[in-house]
Amino acid sequence: MENALATEIANCAARLVVEQGLEWGAAKRRAVKELGLPARTRLPDNDLVEDAVRAYIGLFCADTQPGELRALRTLALLWMQRMQDFRPYLGGAVWHGTATRLSDIYIALFCDDSKSAEIALIDHHVSYEPRTVTGLHGEPVEVLSVGSRCPELGEEVGVHLLIYDLDDLRGALRPDTRGRLPRGDTQAVRRLLQETDSDTPAANP
Repeated sequence: MENALATEIANCAARLVVEQGLEWGAAKRRAVKELGLPARTRLPDNDLVEDAVRAYIGLFCADTQPGELRALRTLALLWMQRMQDFRPYLGGAVWHGTATRLSDIYIALFCDDSKSAEIALIDHHVSYEPRTVTGLHGEPVEVLSVGSRCPELGEEVGVHLLIYDLDDLRGALRPDTRGRLPRGDTQAVRRLLQETDSDTPAANP
């Protein structure tokens, strides 16, 4: 019964993630509310939600999602190249391949000086909004949020630069529960894009 309920919550959360662009935590909490369950209902883990998101995309977005994901990865790579001095690593749905046009881009920066990335944005006259989120180890982490136009999607996408100390880099690359790297560097993102291009059938002459 508990497993069936977790699956139901995950499926509802997946719909909210894909159709409304909610983050997974917020989607799980909203799903509990939409299903009329008690607020203290145990939430499904992220692996179950990820499986539900992939299934939902496969059913309802198979024609559009690959192109949207590629557009977001291309934009992410552009920002990673701009911030290359700060050891950028792409994470989240854009890295794992579950992103749609409603998804934001999350890039972790590992800096010798926590203010150096912010100074770089100021020097390049980039408008940003600073805020704080929960980091890798539950600690508060500063985020610099930027709105960046994505030409392929024809709209503005949120790009969030998470500022970490250089010492945090080793822990940030530990494999997740499925043995995958939780984030990738510029070279890894470039490889993903090249693999996508090689999988795309050539147009007929």
